[in-house]
Amino acid sequence: MALELSDNALKVLQRRYLKKDKDGKVIETPEAMFRRVAEAIASADKAYGKTEEEIRATEEMFYRAMASLEFIPNSPCLMNAGRQLGQLSACFTLPIEDSMESIFETLKATAMIHKSGGGTGFSFSRLRPKNSVVQTTGGVASGPVSFMKVYDSATEAVKQGGTRRGANMGILRVDHPDIVEFISCKEDNRQITNFNISVALTDDFMKKLENGEDYDLIEPHSKKVVQSLNTKTVFDLIVKQAHKNGEPGIIFIDCVNQSNPTPKLGKIESTNPCGEQPLLPYESCDLGSINLFKMYKTTSDGRYEIDWDKLKGTTHLAVRFLDNLIDVNKFPLPEIEEATRATRKVGLGVMGWASLLIRLGIPYNSDEAVALAEKIMSFILDESVKESRKLAQEKGVFPAFKGSIFDKKEGGMKVRNATLTTIAPTGTISIIAGPCSSGVEPLFAISYYRNVMDNDKLVEVEPLFEEVAKARGFYSRALMEKIAESASLKDIEGIPEDVKRVFVTSHDISPEWHVRMQAAFQKYVHNATSKTINFPHEAKIEDVKKAYLLSYELNCKGITIYRDRSREEQVLNVGKTKEVKQDHLIHEPGKISPRPRPEVIIGTTTKVATGCGNLYVTINIDEQGRPFELFTQMGKAGGCAASQLEAIGRLVSLGFRSGIEVKSIIEQLRNIRCPSPSWEKGQRIFSCSDAIARVVEKRLVNNVLSEVPSSVASVAMKHSHNDEAAVVSRADIVGVCPDCGGTLRHEEGCVKCYCGYSKC
Repeated sequence: MALELSDNALKVLQRRYLKKDKDGKVIETPEAMFRRVAEAIASADKAYGKTEEEIRATEEMFYRAMASLEFIPNSPCLMNAGRQLGQLSACFTLPIEDSMESIFETLKATAMIHKSGGGTGFSFSRLRPKNSVVQTTGGVASGPVSFMKVYDSATEAVKQGGTRRGANMGILRVDHPDIVEFISCKEDNRQITNFNISVALTDDFMKKLENGEDYDLIEPHSKKVVQSLNTKTVFDLIVKQAHKNGEPGIIFIDCVNQSNPTPKLGKIESTNPCGEQPLLPYESCDLGSINLFKMYKTTSDGRYEIDWDKLKGTTHLAVRFLDNLIDVNKFPLPEIEEATRATRKVGLGVMGWASLLIRLGIPYNSDEAVALAEKIMSFILDESVKESRKLAQEKGVFPAFKGSIFDKKEGGMKVRNATLTTIAPTGTISIIAGPCSSGVEPLFAISYYRNVMDNDKLVEVEPLFEEVAKARGFYSRALMEKIAESASLKDIEGIPEDVKRVFVTSHDISPEWHVRMQAAFQKYVHNATSKTINFPHEAKIEDVKKAYLLSYELNCKGITIYRDRSREEQVLNVGKTKEVKQDHLIHEPGKISPRPRPEVIIGTTTKVATGCGNLYVTINIDEQGRPFELFTQMGKAGGCAASQLEAIGRLVSLGFRSGIEVKSIIEQLRNIRCPSPSWEKGQRIFSCSDAIARVVEKRLVNNVLSEVPSSVASVAMKHSHNDEAAVVSRADIVGVCPDCGGTLRHEEGCVKCYCGYSKC
């Protein structure tokens, strides 16, 4: 069968998934990758007495499901199936007991998992609080936050699969004595950057919150009450911090354990990095997603409707695929293999939800969409259970079945897998399956610019919108450019109102609808749902509070919010700058003080090949066109190099803001030499410092600036990818991509880039 992949999909596959030789040259085609994966996963049936003919037939079905882009497994499976590493799981949780031995044994296990390409989750709730007396030594305990920083530093040094740093989830129970320190531990966005954090809220806390009552803090080692805090005070602090920068999120831990399928094995304490996969200690989970945008058909009268038969067949095949995956997986630790095989948890989810709604003509923010979400996910869950029961007849129930919630059902429901459904982030695999929206998120943008060589601007348009615009007769390049410079269709003339209602983006949708959509899917998901609840920049703290309370009311297992432009490290942005009242330097007698930072500034990102790897240099200018700050990012840098580059960036920025002559800064950095020089477009690059000097000279002295619209309000997001830069009409930028130097944004409870990079 012919494989139909978009240009973006091919780029992502070549960069991350396809086999390469020792020189980094791609030596595998996308077809060969899917065939490699299908063959490896189908081979699991050998252990169950299947014939070679039966195995080949299963392999062909697996291949066709992936090659048709109807089902895609999680990234580690695509990367590693049928290869030497063979680690196919996306997420793991590890236990941390209250001893130095356990803390550092788990840290070692974490490094091994990150090395193999997985993400990790931890509960730090068992650790004794800060300043507690350690009887064995007479010293005092450092506390959970201190050890989180140790884990964060280790993660910084170990790259996932040799390509990116690992992602972690840190959870602390709300009744831990150090909860206030934990809630505020990421107030500085430069701290604990390799962790997402969530507070585990209990039902007891939420009930007491209704009346603003106090609740007890319990020392985990002695189980004694050591203090009481007011629920409203603590909850308001959580909300305030989340409003500030999106963290902490919330896990409703009692709700999670109410659906724990194997309570005899223990309580669930933590989740994977994006919160959608609650797991027992040492468990891992294998994830995959059905592309809902492939699950519709055209009726005889030209309408579109869901193809339920196709969805049924794809669901059954996907469950069989994910169950087989467990048998061929090469686990990073024996404890993980034992725990995973005991429960055989899988997580089948969806992507392309927003794309399907648009095809059906249903607005995302509507009761009809919420009702359809429940209907589709209920259908997928029912069919998943049917296939798991069939697998149990063929291959047996999961080993921990006795005493599970399935065993306790009347007559016993014999299933192969303790969990079956999860809504996971699909940032990268939805690009492979594209055009396809991510997970259950709404569209991020309708139209955006892509700058190619010689600053020739090309307009990229959401394919469904382009199709409708041409069919309805209102398509024009001028209109597409206008959309690319706007955050929404709602104020643009020339677009029919019914089209505006259907083509809504994340910030057209009120937080309440985001929460309601998450809850609709969660109702029929065994595990949990990864979703970002988006807020506009002007949202109040009270708005965030309402969303948190609504998520509890609607039985979500957790919630992650992000308020637009709430991260200090947003280096490229959209919107009008605030008028700066004082245009000159702030002087004190005998001193020069740096200019204050406007709320919004604009800039360019330049890629330079150095001897240490690709360096991305972002230079931002203020509204008067004066250089204001410089950021650097190197995807291949270790902790030491990264810190030195950050120091250079800070000092150069200080020079810019203090009015130091740009040529003087260039002279100080130019021709500094390191042991690994390189060539860049015929020029010798002696070091990273030298590279920075050359970029500053090119952009600021020689005025070779990328094309920037005259109005800051029309500037969107620039995303560098080799010789290209994309401009997206959105402001949810949270940093610089370590792979391509483009801009990172918040979506699906994660941080991701259009190049396919995902922090999770």
